[in-house]
Amino acid sequence: MKIEKKIKPENLHVAIVMDGNGRWANERALARLKGHAKGADRVRHVVRASLDMNVTHLTLFAFSTENWKRSESEVVGLMGLFKKFMKSEAKKLLINGVKVRFIGDRSRLDKTLIKLMDELELLTIANNNLHLTIALNYGGRDEIVRATKKISEKIKLGVLNIDDITVDMFSNNLDTFDLPDPDLVIRTSGEVRTSNFLPWQCAYSEYVFEKTNWPDFNNDIYNEILIEFKNRERRFGAILKK
Repeated sequence: MKIEKKIKPENLHVAIVMDGNGRWANERALARLKGHAKGADRVRHVVRASLDMNVTHLTLFAFSTENWKRSESEVVGLMGLFKKFMKSEAKKLLINGVKVRFIGDRSRLDKTLIKLMDELELLTIANNNLHLTIALNYGGRDEIVRATKKISEKIKLGVLNIDDITVDMFSNNLDTFDLPDPDLVIRTSGEVRTSNFLPWQCAYSEYVFEKTNWPDFNNDIYNEILIEFKNRERRFGAILKK
C-alpha cells in the first residue's frame, strides 16, 4: 500500500500505548512472549511509517512501572527483547536519522540494559528526522513524584523559591522536558483507559482507542488514524470562532 503523505504539520507528536500482545498470542494458542516478539517487529514498521508520514515525534509505551507484577519469566523475556531490539536496530535508526531517547525510572533496570540505552541515545543524539522516545519502566504518577522531589530538593538547597513554581517550570523537571506534548495518543487492543501514560503531558491530547491488537496494527490503520486526526478541531479549552 502506498502511504498518503497528507499530514505535514511543523510538529506532530504521536504517542502509542502498544497494547494487545498477550491477547494476540492467546488467540493463537501461543506463548505470551511470542506476542511480545511480534509486537517488537511491529515497532520497526511503525517507526518507518512515522518517517514516511512526516510524524516528527513518536513516543512508545514499552514497559510500565506496574508491569513488574507480571510473571518473572515474562518480565525476563521482555527485558531480553528490549536488549535484542536495541542491538539489531541501532544501525538502522542511525542511518534513518532517528533520535532515540528513553524516559522512565532506570533504577530498577539491569546494568546491561542501561548501558545499551545509553549507547543508543549517544549514537543517535545528532539525528533529527524523527524523535523516538521509548517509555521503559515508566509510570506517569511516578514521573510526577520524581519531578516533585527534584523541585523540593532545589527549594531545600535555597536555589528555588516556592513562588518560582509554574506549570512550565514543573514541565521542565519531567522526563519529557525537551519534548512537545503529544498531539495524538493511540491505544491499541480496544481497551479504553490511559493506564498512567503521560498524564501531565496529555492534558489536551486527542485520543484514539483502536480495536486492533498491537501486533496487527498496520500502516493502513495508522494512516487512517492520522488523517482522521487531521480533521479534528482542537480547542485547548477555548471556544472556536465560527
